[in-house]
Amino acid sequence: MERTDGYGDPTKVMVAVNESSLKGYPHPSISSRSAFEWTLSKLVRSNFSGFKLLFLHVQVPDEDGFDDMDSIYASPADFKSMKERNKIRGLHLLEFFVNHCHELGINCEAWIRKGDPKEVICSEVKRVQPDMLVVGSRGLGPFQRVFVGTVSEFCVKHANCPVVTIRRNANECPQDPVDD
Repeated sequence: MERTDGYGDPTKVMVAVNESSLKGYPHPSISSRSAFEWTLSKLVRSNFSGFKLLFLHVQVPDEDGFDDMDSIYASPADFKSMKERNKIRGLHLLEFFVNHCHELGINCEAWIRKGDPKEVICSEVKRVQPDMLVVGSRGLGPFQRVFVGTVSEFCVKHANCPVVTIRRNANECPQDPVDD
């Protein structure tokens, strides 16, 4: 007899990930890695088939759309290669998480979107409808939050699902807490 109540389906957990501001692509940020490790150790544990992890990476275009200001662009092909290079960088970041899941036998999906991370994450939550969203948090103080803003706080207030924010370990914090 087929179940139609949804209880037989794996729990879908979306994990928003980004690159390290210190090391760049393809290294995950400290916060993203902490959120992923928490998801594995506290949620999934050894119930690998009971979960499906959904990794979302949002690439933020520079204000003027150029990531490589010192480069020279002489043809439309130059711009195309720049866009492809940025996408490849994001794919390498996602590869870190997907490879780890496959090593453990955890079902997962990963994709990239462009835009403001706060808006895009909440939009993707609405579209994909995960059971839970896990985001890393840098643990910024009130003064830093005013100037930097936090994606995690926005998601807690606006995402259409339960949100768990994972603060990075104190021993992993860089000298400047805005770095990740």
